[in-house]
Amino acid sequence: MSNKKISSREEDYSQWYNDLVIRGNLADYSSVRGCMVIKPHGYAIWENMKDALDKMFKDTGHVNAYFPLFVPKHLFEAEEKNAEGFAKECAVVTHYRLKNDPENPGKLIVDPEAKLEEELIVRPTSEAIIWSTYKNWIQSYRDLPLLINQWANVVRWEMRTRLFLRTAEFLWQEGHTAHATAEEAIEETERMLDVYETFAREYMALPVYKGVKPEHEKFAGAEKTYTIEAMTQDKQAIQAGTSHYLGQNFAKAFDVKFQNKEGVEEYVYATSWGVSTRLIGTLIMAHSDDEGLILPPKLAPIQVVIIPLFMKDAAVNNMLIEKAQELKNQLLSHNIKVKVDLDESKRPGFKFAEYELLGMPVRVVIGPRDLEQGKIEICRRDTKEKYLSDLMHADLHINQLLVDIQHNIYDKALKFRTDNTFEVVDYEEFKDVIQHKGGFVIAYWDGLEETANKIKTETKATIRCIIQNNEDSSKLCVYSKNKAKHKVIFAENY
Repeated sequence: MSNKKISSREEDYSQWYNDLVIRGNLADYSSVRGCMVIKPHGYAIWENMKDALDKMFKDTGHVNAYFPLFVPKHLFEAEEKNAEGFAKECAVVTHYRLKNDPENPGKLIVDPEAKLEEELIVRPTSEAIIWSTYKNWIQSYRDLPLLINQWANVVRWEMRTRLFLRTAEFLWQEGHTAHATAEEAIEETERMLDVYETFAREYMALPVYKGVKPEHEKFAGAEKTYTIEAMTQDKQAIQAGTSHYLGQNFAKAFDVKFQNKEGVEEYVYATSWGVSTRLIGTLIMAHSDDEGLILPPKLAPIQVVIIPLFMKDAAVNNMLIEKAQELKNQLLSHNIKVKVDLDESKRPGFKFAEYELLGMPVRVVIGPRDLEQGKIEICRRDTKEKYLSDLMHADLHINQLLVDIQHNIYDKALKFRTDNTFEVVDYEEFKDVIQHKGGFVIAYWDGLEETANKIKTETKATIRCIIQNNEDSSKLCVYSKNKAKHKVIFAENY
């Protein structure tokens, strides 16, 4: 771990974030432009996210499958809006072989004779390849609903990248379901949004707003896009997950029909939904501080680290190790993820700072003096509070402490969002809040893309989601003063 101090959030939030990602051992830059290497600590957080979400998906009836990374160009083009929406981000495979360069020995060139008959798109999203497959799987109403999720990687050729938040390649899950009726598909879309909201709240300790994207912000090829929006500590919005009602658009594009109970052929109705490793960036920006990461216990790779304070006396050290191992075993019986640090080459102060940086929720220190009194020192990462605890019942105490930390992190994030959410009706006040306070601004909007674009140009704030449709004829758009159509959340965003 470098001795270089992490940048302050107040002084340079962007650099603070980058410092935490690199020094917190979450990810590193890659030799591939725009891509990242996810390090073991970062990947362990993703695995915990993946495990929790995967169970939630399976509990709602979904199963996992895997579809190819490559999409033939003609399939990608089949749904025009989807193809147009992703066209500028596509990586395209045109050849399948290299050969030695006769003019430069030891160098390789693309073999012009190995050109593909049809270009392959490296998937930016999988609707095309999946729906071309579903055509073979769905013939009757008995084949529905089809509830499939895949854990995969995608490539979107971003010009400006940022670790976890926006990279050319990233990991995600994408659910793709088929239904007999529009009602069933819409119910599925909303159910999965609820799953994402529950995951954000219960695992990420993150309050989010649920809502619908405006028409001009919806997923390419969707009839309706639902979203969860979180607030970062620099008071910006970040889209943490989306769920899309696709209607019959992809079914018609790929001729996916089924015979209903009356024997009549119909096109199926579809949904898609996904979250990605962007959630790790969201987690960092929502909770962490200038000393390092703050991880909710439910997602922390290691929830408790036990540090014996070694002395020069080998007998004393052996006793400390024995007590540390006993406590570890007790904690393991509660399904707590625990590590005992037996490294004698590092000073205790260095270890304390290192584990703060990595976001370990609870640090336990076992020293010879406290041990004589049957005590251990406990430090919680979220508040940095230190106190002595009885060793005899430490496992029960720590088990409850992890629950308390999880709730406290959520409560703090909720208070921060509440304190930085403002409801306004006057546009001058709107501009003042966005420019001088930041945060979420709740206001009425007339439903016109032109109005949203003017507000974005003048303030940089965008509509994050529609939180309710306007049923009060007296409510006016904050900008145009025309009759309002929706109540929405505006914010600057990542």
